[in-house]
Amino acid sequence: MDASRPVKRNAERAGMLYGIAAYGLWGMFPLYWKRLAAVPALQILAHRVAWAFILTAILSIALGRCKDVVALLRQPGRLAATFAAGLLVTVNWGIYIWAVNSGRIIETSLGYYLNPLVSVALGALVLREKLDRGIIVSCAIAAVGIGILAASYGRLPWVALSLAVTFALYGLIKKMVSLDALVGLAMETAPVFPLALAYLLFEQAAGRGSFGNVGETETVLLALAGAVTAIPLFFYAEGVKRIPLSKMGFLQYISPTGQLLLGVLVFGETLSGIKAVAFACILAALVVFAITRRKVSSAR
Repeated sequence: MDASRPVKRNAERAGMLYGIAAYGLWGMFPLYWKRLAAVPALQILAHRVAWAFILTAILSIALGRCKDVVALLRQPGRLAATFAAGLLVTVNWGIYIWAVNSGRIIETSLGYYLNPLVSVALGALVLREKLDRGIIVSCAIAAVGIGILAASYGRLPWVALSLAVTFALYGLIKKMVSLDALVGLAMETAPVFPLALAYLLFEQAAGRGSFGNVGETETVLLALAGAVTAIPLFFYAEGVKRIPLSKMGFLQYISPTGQLLLGVLVFGETLSGIKAVAFACILAALVVFAITRRKVSSAR
């Protein structure tokens, strides 16, 4: 018997637990941001950026990761890509926070259900990855769902589409730049941090700042926004080291499913009629996608 098998099994088990923890936390995010509904969305976003940068910068120094930062600063191409990733994830966070506090949690879950399919399309267009029949069929079914949803809204579901596209582009850049979660988040938030801090200081000076003025609980939650952002990213990074990306991809659906359930069961959003049909199309596309990925993996 291969002595390395138990070690490999333990590593995969740990990886699955890390992945479940990461996506489980992301799936519960609406509970956190809804608790801050009294705070303007732009202030929540600025606090999230500012505290995330402060936390990851301190940890990077404490854990001796400064050499990784210096190495990145000496590579202008990777540095520019990292800054672009930071802008994309900031836009993604902003849209998500605004949508959650505007009663559009179901639409945010749709965005993260669509995310894997957008990532596949980007892989084909940018990285020249091959598209097989399963991917083409799943994307076509998802497109039907989006069309139905657009008809039901009388407009494109821009929240869902923008969340899916910005996070897929963020993931593409992360894959190309290849930074770990800690240094990556520190450097991604670095260019936005001065703007976030300046905005927060301006709002506080003008008497519109929420920090310390909207209640002790809300103030603590704002201060913890950096940790809330960083912890699931760390779990994700540890999980993806231990299990194949295909398995991590399946775990990804924990997050939008959690958001969908919260939207319907906790926050009273409705999913009926034509919207339910549209969601059924998206879920059908994901089933086709998952089944065909499994067959492709088995063929290899």
